Amino acid sequence: MAAARKPVKSKLAKCPTCHGTGEVSRTVHVGRKRRPVGQQTGLCLNCLGSGQSATN
Repeated sequence: MAAARKPVKSKLAKCPTCHGTGEVSRTVHVGRKRRPVGQQTGLCLNCLGSGQSATN
């Protein structure tokens, strides 16, 4: 009988920009006076959505 494998923990650090989530919030502006109307989530450009630090 084969032994059960333990999950391997990642030793990579979390992305400092998105804190490991892979998403960041940005304010949405509209109109000529560029007034803020809300927030929108998007892909973190630092880690490209992986949540892991790009420096490691």
